[in-house]
Amino acid sequence: MKTRILLVEDQAIVRNGLKMIIEQDETLSIAAEASNGIEALTLLEQQSIDLVLMDIRMPEMNGVEATRQIRSRFPMMKILILTTFDDEEYAYQTLKDGANGFLVKSSEPKKLITSIHSVLAGGMVLQEDVAAKLVPKLLRQSIKQEQPPTTLTERELEIAKLVGEGKTNKEIAAALFLSVGTVKNHITHILTELQLRDRTQLAIYAVRNGFV
Repeated sequence: MKTRILLVEDQAIVRNGLKMIIEQDETLSIAAEASNGIEALTLLEQQSIDLVLMDIRMPEMNGVEATRQIRSRFPMMKILILTTFDDEEYAYQTLKDGANGFLVKSSEPKKLITSIHSVLAGGMVLQEDVAAKLVPKLLRQSIKQEQPPTTLTERELEIAKLVGEGKTNKEIAAALFLSVGTVKNHITHILTELQLRDRTQLAIYAVRNGFV
């Protein structure tokens, strides 16, 4: 069964190009298309979607606000931001609001496909040049914004570090010689312990607190 993707982009010619690239992968399908965040939310209410691939700058509702609302209404939805604007402020805000990755449109088609599969597998995708700007910003966050000290085990700290590096559950399992199910259970406990919403927040937490 193919992965169902909602493509959210206000320029029809760009949507068509992205659709052609993505559907070259036989496991992926553009199940629906939208030209702004409002249309995207409506489609998500009506259809079964596995991943949202979304532009930032769109009329009526942009990608930043749409990310916030999608995460609120559909907590388990995978969201990959795709834009021409390699601005760390956009990256920081969308990741803070729950996006699973940030990629610029100038990326090679192969990179887009790889990124989609990485997000679907539970990883986090950050465009290299954006990440170079974003990580220092995260590290500059004030101490009072950090989560309180925790009692994570040594194993949980190892897993949190690997999540911070953008590793998928499968990659973490292979690195630590654990089953994928065990990794999932550890991550669930870590999120509860740190009072975090999802693995994206955990990745940011790991960077802020020097795990990575």
